[in-house]
Amino acid sequence: MKKYFEELEKGLTDAIRTGKPSARKRYSLEIARLGGRLYSGTDKVAWCGIAAPFDLLNSMGVTSCFVEFIGAMLASTGMVGEFLEEADHAGYSSDSCSYHRAVTGATMKGIMPAPEFLVGTTNPCSGGLAVIENLARHFGKDFFVLHIPQDDSRRSVRFLADQMRDLVRFTERITGTPLDHDTLKLTILNSNRVWEVIREVYDLAKLVPSPVASRDLANFGIVMSLFQGRESAISVAEAFRDELAERVANSAMAPLPEKFRILWIQNRIQFKHPLEKMLEEHYHARIVIDELNDITWDPIDPGSPFEGMARRSISIPFNGPVEKRIGHLQKLAGEYQIHGAINPCNWGCRQGTGGRGLIEDGLRKIGIPVLNLEVDCVDPRKFTPGQFQTRVEAFVEMMQSRPSPWA
Repeated sequence: MKKYFEELEKGLTDAIRTGKPSARKRYSLEIARLGGRLYSGTDKVAWCGIAAPFDLLNSMGVTSCFVEFIGAMLASTGMVGEFLEEADHAGYSSDSCSYHRAVTGATMKGIMPAPEFLVGTTNPCSGGLAVIENLARHFGKDFFVLHIPQDDSRRSVRFLADQMRDLVRFTERITGTPLDHDTLKLTILNSNRVWEVIREVYDLAKLVPSPVASRDLANFGIVMSLFQGRESAISVAEAFRDELAERVANSAMAPLPEKFRILWIQNRIQFKHPLEKMLEEHYHARIVIDELNDITWDPIDPGSPFEGMARRSISIPFNGPVEKRIGHLQKLAGEYQIHGAINPCNWGCRQGTGGRGLIEDGLRKIGIPVLNLEVDCVDPRKFTPGQFQTRVEAFVEMMQSRPSPWA
């Protein structure tokens, strides 16, 4: 993986130096640089849950990442099969989340770098927390658990903010480096600036027709959280904003024609597949919004950073009752004037499959059909293009037969 990230960074750097770089290339370069830091052997690394405060850890000189990121990267490189098999042979259930099984198998085969420490989160899933605990046991490292409340009451915010203060003391004890509050303040200001620009990106994506092609913002919101607090994240966000604004101003640069606007639920399929290209080229259906590409919190007050970071973690739509998540999807459908939604129902994921019926019913109530795909988002061996093409064709026919709820 170290060699993969090094070669990826070199290739992207050369491409950016010799031509006009797309925003997606700048974003991919930051991913490569993050991977390089994780596998450098010199950075202080923390493996984390998805809802960890990455800007706080960045401000303390810790390179941090949620473990599912590695599962997704292994899938994108085409190497994931052997790691899934390693976990399967060790007795891990093939019915469990393949992101977590891939990370587990990679750890068993010595692919995961040893961290300084680990930070688990109870949101969004218990499976991710279990992986953090297993990794801590494997590496013999301490781990800290953030118990994220399911409501944003004052009491809950205070409870989580105090845990984050404890996390600072935990990190200081292990790394020997105290938190510099001026650095944290600057980091929070950078985070606020990033999300201010990203709001502009999302507002541009809402335009009809949208300047966004289906792959432009794939996995964008969740991965950008890893760069929280870094000045480079501001540059990436501004690159997306400026590129989309240029497309709006110059219709010749727009993506393919737009007949149907699609909402993608949860996270994307991580390996190469034909669905997005098929939707765009054959049916003029474009993915203009992903469920996780949204900002659900207010700017953080640099004078009260722990309370602000606590509210941010609590605000994630996956946190709390499924009705909260359904309401969020309905909001996105309205804001982006969606014609249909696709839910990959990632095999073994309670978020992806557990609420599928309730989500489908909730979107149907506002006139939005849902295509539920039984797919493993990490394991390409279980993907059958012909079967999914038939499902997509039926889905498009369903959208064609219904009047648009936004007409």
